[in-house]
Amino acid sequence: MAGFSVGEDDFEVDGRPVRLLSGALHYFRVHEEQWGHRLAMLRAMGLNCVETYVPWNLHEPRPGDLRDVGALGRFLDAAHEAGLWAIVRPGPYICAEWENGGLPHWLTGPLGSRVRTRDAEFLAAVDRWFRVLLPQVVERQFDRGGPVIMVQVENEYGSYGSDQVYLGHLADGLRGLGVTAPLFTSDGPDDHMLTGGSVPGVLATANFGSNARGAFEALRRHRPKGPLMCMEFWCGWFDHWGADHVVRDAEDAAGALREILECGASVNLYMAHGGTNFGGWAGANRAGQLHGGVLQPDVTSYDYDAPIDEHGRPTEKFWRFREVFARYADGPLPEVPAQPAALAGPVSAELASHTPLDVVLDALGSAEGTYAVPPSFEDLDVDRGLVRYGVDVPGPRRPYPLRAAGLRDRAVVYVDGVRAGILTEEEPVLAEPVAGPARVELWVESLGRVNYGPRTGEPKGVTGGLLHERQYLHGVRARALRLDAFDDAEAVRALPSAEPAAGGTGLYRGVFEVSGAGDAELELPGWTRGFVWVNGFCLGRYWSQGPQLSLYVPGPVLREGRNEVWVLETEGAGEPRVRLS
Repeated sequence: MAGFSVGEDDFEVDGRPVRLLSGALHYFRVHEEQWGHRLAMLRAMGLNCVETYVPWNLHEPRPGDLRDVGALGRFLDAAHEAGLWAIVRPGPYICAEWENGGLPHWLTGPLGSRVRTRDAEFLAAVDRWFRVLLPQVVERQFDRGGPVIMVQVENEYGSYGSDQVYLGHLADGLRGLGVTAPLFTSDGPDDHMLTGGSVPGVLATANFGSNARGAFEALRRHRPKGPLMCMEFWCGWFDHWGADHVVRDAEDAAGALREILECGASVNLYMAHGGTNFGGWAGANRAGQLHGGVLQPDVTSYDYDAPIDEHGRPTEKFWRFREVFARYADGPLPEVPAQPAALAGPVSAELASHTPLDVVLDALGSAEGTYAVPPSFEDLDVDRGLVRYGVDVPGPRRPYPLRAAGLRDRAVVYVDGVRAGILTEEEPVLAEPVAGPARVELWVESLGRVNYGPRTGEPKGVTGGLLHERQYLHGVRARALRLDAFDDAEAVRALPSAEPAAGGTGLYRGVFEVSGAGDAELELPGWTRGFVWVNGFCLGRYWSQGPQLSLYVPGPVLREGRNEVWVLETEGAGEPRVRLS
């Protein structure tokens, strides 16, 4: 049979058995001008294929507001030019440690637990999105001379649900929209996951980080025939704010990779190159209690302890993997490409301009409304950003505890204009009781929507009400500041400004000169938590609690000569400067 196909025992190209040696590289986590270099690094490691997810919420942040859907097509073209096949995982849910698992907040907000099911409203939204997205894939399929050899149905659905009608609808929809490439599913190697996530007649693959023989034995119990593939070989892992940096020993990972290939299986490294959660798109997990426990927000870096690090450099793991893959290559592996240029020398940027957070909200935020109870971020159409809630405590009354019930995720509280403390999900009550009358403001920030498990799609903000003692406070004022409001550079530059306020919140701006632009790390010593933009490009969130203590600046973001930097600090600024090195 001509073309790429799933045979009885192997993947085949024009009837010839082939082994897929693939690596995950997400186009949305790598600056477009660096795609070519990162794809060449995959080839040099010994791979013949690249895999990517597609985040729906990035491309449609509001209903019908489509943004650069063609990026996927350009990435697939770059993969083809690099001599790589491509595997596409279009979702609609992707997990990927990405905000809300890639699902738009404007969909999960009203639908709640009806997402990822046969619910008619959810399916209608998915169908509409796929009609927009899939032409990028269909016209680049292998049988049309392009690189796309396989397309995934949903993603690890067996870890979430068991709606076979939903999965069947997705598979039929992909076929109906022109996908002729083989379809597949991927799930953990457990019976309940493979049962819930597999689709009759569609190739099933497994995701794991070790014990390949045991995993493939489990897969064979469900699918006696067909090629074996580890669709996600977890060769590293991701980090959470406030936790230790996760590292996997290179030799241990190489040994697990060898075991996969010794089983005669194909493999997809997750991740081959992780990249960065630019733009504040990092997701979150919940620990324990069947994924209903403490929120664990993901850091901005998605380095993943991958064989190709966040800067695109080969690590020890890269060289160990290259040795393993070389044994399965038809000839010598390509030379490792030269590494991207680094910034020529350290640079210090003075942040001479400051705009208080209230003024930023007035200029870039939504109109303030008054509500009976606190609206959620979803009610206010906020994917990433802040909401300022305001409420009046009536009086006279003696001091009582003030509680933000169902807080998600973090609030800086002011009482009569004076900062009174920080509230979190675990500690939602102010340390000092509040007497009335008083005017209370809470600046609430989402630290990332859950991307995996039963709490995916949960709302953000003050979701359970504001209480004084046991009494609900009604007539809540709310105003939102979306992170993408800063995409309007002219509006940001037009903000009124003054000398920096020591320790204050708000937007700090500065300029710096570069001679010898290249990849850099940006540090904010003494700053607490917020977001950074360089030349209008959002690098993502910083947070002094670590483990990540600097932000990656892609070389193409910098330019020779004058550059701009903006820092939105939400808790307390350090000295008004940042360092790049």
